[in-house]
Amino acid sequence: MTSRNRRGRVAAAIVVAGLLPGLAACGGGAGGSAASGSSSGGAGGTVTLVTHDSWAVSKDVLAAFEKESGLTVKQVPMGDAGTLANQVVLTKGSPLGDVVYGIDNTFASRVVDAGVLEKYTPAGLSESAKQYAVGDGALTPIDVGDVCLNTDITWFQQHNLPEPKTLEDVTKPQYKDLMVVLNPASSSPGMAFLLATIGAFGDSGFDGHGWTGYWTALKANGVKVSDSWEDAYYSQFSGARQGGTRPIVVSYSTSPADSVTKDGSATTTRALLDTCFRQVEYAGILKGAKNPEGARKLIDFLISHPFQADIPGQMYMYPADSTVELPADWKKFAPLADKPFTVAPADVTAHRDAWIDTWTKTVVG
Repeated sequence: MTSRNRRGRVAAAIVVAGLLPGLAACGGGAGGSAASGSSSGGAGGTVTLVTHDSWAVSKDVLAAFEKESGLTVKQVPMGDAGTLANQVVLTKGSPLGDVVYGIDNTFASRVVDAGVLEKYTPAGLSESAKQYAVGDGALTPIDVGDVCLNTDITWFQQHNLPEPKTLEDVTKPQYKDLMVVLNPASSSPGMAFLLATIGAFGDSGFDGHGWTGYWTALKANGVKVSDSWEDAYYSQFSGARQGGTRPIVVSYSTSPADSVTKDGSATTTRALLDTCFRQVEYAGILKGAKNPEGARKLIDFLISHPFQADIPGQMYMYPADSTVELPADWKKFAPLADKPFTVAPADVTAHRDAWIDTWTKTVVG
């Protein structure tokens, strides 16, 4: 994933002085060993947080965190989540930091299998987040979101063309040269959308042609491929109002909440909720972390109510903690899909590289 947040970012080096009161009750493990529970005590110094480019937090949330901790958090952005995952694996033994945030369920198996993470399950993890746990405590669920096709409502109204509703619809001739997707080799939402098509069609759906036949049809219908979400959404998608010409894009179910009209009555874009794949983003402690106690405290912060409540406004994702109150307009403009497409994590682990290779040969040539 690349940048989703549209409201600015506290980036580069971030000074974090302390834990929020809600974290103070957490009790802790020692040193750099695998742990279950929550950290406490006198960790200080610098803790380095390695992220994708979309990590963001409100200044007031950080200010509250600063007031109690004694930690200085240095953020190291690594680009798209795919790049982040690859770098974490490639630097095994010489970690880039103490904590990684932004590994999602399309890349999680690669990172867990590489053995670059310490196990740590924070005691404060919500029940709703536990359903997304992977890696036997190696990765902690932080936020979730649906990757879906999005449309530019205004464009379709102006061109007197009905919007597509399903994956099959966008292969029809009336939608030729209107769609931009993301390369799954370099983009986590790109991989998520590829998995949506695999989950939808398998090897025999789409009139017996399977997911590869579906992508062959998309290519024949003029689909454009971008290497990043940022390029696809802001440079290619007409709904971003920044010069793009294609009114169909791979994005998130929450994206329409960012294109609400000034009076708040409507949105100019729409997520097609019958085209979605559920994405989960995780944080984990890197093996060889220089500040493992500080790393556990930082994980505790990421699952705390103040940070979880900050996620929608900063990163346009749903908090993994479902008890957190959401922005008022999200129910109307940014719902999650009722029945997102799924692919078993074991299948992703077993076939990921082959699927990407097949997609590349089919679509890029």
